[in-house]
Amino acid sequence: MKEPKQLSVSAIQNGTVIDHIPARNLFKVIQILGLDRIDHQITFGTNLESKKLGKKAIIKIADKFFEDDDINRIALVAPDAKLNIIRGYEVVEKKVVEVPDTIVGIAKCMNPKCITNFEPVTTRFRVVSKKNVSLKCHYCEKITNQENLQII
Repeated sequence: MKEPKQLSVSAIQNGTVIDHIPARNLFKVIQILGLDRIDHQITFGTNLESKKLGKKAIIKIADKFFEDDDINRIALVAPDAKLNIIRGYEVVEKKVVEVPDTIVGIAKCMNPKCITNFEPVTTRFRVVSKKNVSLKCHYCEKITNQENLQII
């Protein structure tokens, strides 16, 4: 039996498709974008074949469009993600995520002594490397790298 060439997931009339998410980071993207708290129809698939990533995930959100700031936050956990903006079942725009220069209130500082871990202070980082994401804490100046990155 031949493998099907294309995955058939129902098309959306209007909304956003986020593709090329590393499969292991699907739920981090859902968390970062707050998709667990919205009422829009969401379809996602994971562990799909990908020549580039090996295994990838995809998310389709009906009738939802994101600001660039929101989209760029997912670059922390899905740096190769691609967004397709859908209107009338057609792709009208394609966007590539970019790691922003600063990260506020998304990630946890890995330094257990950092004020952000025991006081009600919003985390703030300067991105020191966009390729292998590394974040420098605004408060304690410790570097949090991709392996230690925890989404809050």
